[in-house]
Amino acid sequence: EREREREREREREREREREREREREREREREINVLTNRERERERERERERERERERE
Repeated sequence: EREREREREREREREREREREREREREREREINVLTNRERERERERERERERERERE
């Protein structure tokens, strides 16, 4: 009985570890998305700047 209890405890611990790993993965995804969004925004800004340059000519 105690052995089964320890086994269940180990299983819960593994599950918590998997959950922490999934959370870290989601965090990395959010970081990547934030960087990508910033880069797209800078690109749009450069494009608008080029448009303004063409209009001035």
